[in-house]
Amino acid sequence: MKALVYHGPGKKSWDDVADPVILDGTDAIVRVEATTICGTDLHILKGDVPAVTDGRILGHEAVGTVVSVGDGVRRVAVGDRVLVSCITSCGTCQYCRDGHAGQCLGGGGWILGHKIDGTQAELVRVPFADLSTYPIPAGVSDEAVLMLADILPTGYEVGVLNGHVRPGDVVAVVGAGPIGLSAIIGSRLYSPTTVIAIDLADSRLEAAKSFGADVTVNNARENPVEVVMALTGGFGADVAIEAVGTPATFELATRLIRPGGHVANIGVHGSPATLHLEDLWIRNVTITTGLVDASSTPTLLRLIGSGQLDAARLVTHHFALDEMERAYDVFGDAANSGALKVMISAG
Repeated sequence: MKALVYHGPGKKSWDDVADPVILDGTDAIVRVEATTICGTDLHILKGDVPAVTDGRILGHEAVGTVVSVGDGVRRVAVGDRVLVSCITSCGTCQYCRDGHAGQCLGGGGWILGHKIDGTQAELVRVPFADLSTYPIPAGVSDEAVLMLADILPTGYEVGVLNGHVRPGDVVAVVGAGPIGLSAIIGSRLYSPTTVIAIDLADSRLEAAKSFGADVTVNNARENPVEVVMALTGGFGADVAIEAVGTPATFELATRLIRPGGHVANIGVHGSPATLHLEDLWIRNVTITTGLVDASSTPTLLRLIGSGQLDAARLVTHHFALDEMERAYDVFGDAANSGALKVMISAG
């Protein structure tokens, strides 16, 4: 089969590789019908995730059809069309039993495209298939379902739920890329009074408006702290969500927050950020970090199925599987291409 293979920082190629095979009774092999590229994949290519080694097939998001299953699989059958989650759950360890499969101790967690071969390929092996795939509801588009593999649960769980967004809150989202937009979408479910999107690119700020931001701030031209303080009578935001993963954006989020507020860090950081405890210690600020657990995926599937969430709009570009490298170029140059999420489809 063909797959997108990582060969060290800055190096990738669309290679011929061996088809995956069942290694454990809980495995399923899924024929990939649609996949996408995540900002985390770009971090991997920069060398920010050293656990990813030369020869690894990248990708952790997919929609596809099950073509074979191990003898221990009970809920998934050959021929089923499924969403492959970015998080694999063993279902029996303490973290999985507590709803925190991102920290799975039984061989799961974020492993696809990280510790084992991933989804940017014609076929993928999915461990613990009963708990790590989801049947696709009738009438829901592949574009919408694919957004539930990672970015919508991530924005919702690590941003909105960790940030404790409540009705009437002022929410500042630093970064209006796909994850930031997902955090805006998720925040809107809790009726905040004001959602403020902050980014350097006007195209992304326009997208943020269309997804529910009330105020946009281009921090190449405006001072976000001054804008947020002016909007809140000098208090600051109730919740600040960091959705980029750089020292500057994290430190900005901590400057936007009011005393007693929540800073929810979603971004993947490849270098240290300064934590200004000399300013924060006295202000009762809560800072959370996190890897998505995908525990919200069934809820979000219901919301998409009922028409309450329009996730398909996040997909701005379409490519064929054999255009994978071009898709990376477009997604990696989002400031010029306007790409939010790309959908890469077979056939």
